[in-house]
Amino acid sequence: MFGLGTPELIIILLVILLLVGGRKLPELARSVGQSMQELRKGMASDEAKTAKTRRHEEA
Repeated sequence: MFGLGTPELIIILLVILLLVGGRKLPELARSVGQSMQELRKGMASDEAKTAKTRRHEEA
């Protein structure tokens, strides 16, 4: 995962915890999860359109 080991990830999480605060952390995690889901949907949609275009061009 981007060449990051466990110690680096722990440090990053601690910095995020300090910046955001413990009370807002669940809200932040939820927002990140929703953003990732939207990104995946968009990528899947784009891949489907690209595949359809390629099939149309080959025909």
